[in-house]
Amino acid sequence: MIYLGADMLQQVASPDEIMDAIEQAYAIETSGAFEMPTRIHIDHKNTTLLYMPCFLENIFGTKMLTLFPENPAKGKPVINGLVILNDVDSGEPVAILDGAKLTALRTGAVGGVAVRHTTPKNADSVGLIGTGVQGYHQLLFAASARKLKQITVFDLDCNKLKQFCEMAGNSLPGIKISAAATVEELLAESEIVITATPAEIPVLPDNEQLLQNKCYIGIGSYKPEMREFPRALYNLVDKVIIDTEHGLKESGDLITPLNEGWIERANIIECGKFLTNKGNYGEEAKTRLFKSVGMALFDIVVGELIYRKALENNLGIKLT
Repeated sequence: MIYLGADMLQQVASPDEIMDAIEQAYAIETSGAFEMPTRIHIDHKNTTLLYMPCFLENIFGTKMLTLFPENPAKGKPVINGLVILNDVDSGEPVAILDGAKLTALRTGAVGGVAVRHTTPKNADSVGLIGTGVQGYHQLLFAASARKLKQITVFDLDCNKLKQFCEMAGNSLPGIKISAAATVEELLAESEIVITATPAEIPVLPDNEQLLQNKCYIGIGSYKPEMREFPRALYNLVDKVIIDTEHGLKESGDLITPLNEGWIERANIIECGKFLTNKGNYGEEAKTRLFKSVGMALFDIVVGELIYRKALENNLGIKLT
């Protein structure tokens, strides 16, 4: 058994390889060659525990995460956890991976795959709302999926916004990265808009004119009370691509629009089916929307990719 910490996870596989693994996960989901129990989601006071098992034909594993929103004030990350991979024949654990970093990478890759398949190939400008760990990883993968020239970032915390732009600039040389004073300024500068916040009130203006003719990728809303998107956005799209049907019960950005009749269930399409049918939004769809909540299948497929590559390169700390 080996342990792979955050630094090792970052080094083992490229963004393109991880995005390819996410597309493989979608293919597995569509084929039905997996078993993924409903994840255990426990809210305790203002904290969350996630327990996410998944079985594939050649490996299985479990991700365990804690989300403590007040941790940054203590100088600690919001998300902590582990992913354990097990041998499918014996059940023996073969690897332990840093759960927070694996989550950041695979979620960034989910956003990157959305950029690959729901945005124009010549799109070169991205707007990001939210300067947390996930926002940073969304940019890394978006920059691998498209040849970006410009990134515009917005956050309510001005000090954090400045620091984030500097960090992103160091990681993405050659791309102009600037801070926006308002969301409206960000929208004016961006073809692709990524939201990665814990907001309970939409972070975008409820104005069709400002929202039209852009591609939206929603990452942050993973609870029923959370919403990043306003009603006006749903008036502009004819379909919504989602990463998993679990989002229909978990995300306020899907629950509220369905309950209020802003969009019909028939117009919400799972990404696995979308890709299987060689899905393409087409040029006629000027405003496009992808919503992610994540699933354990992503963690195990990406975790296995990293585990196999670590073995090939003799990386990892041997525990047994």
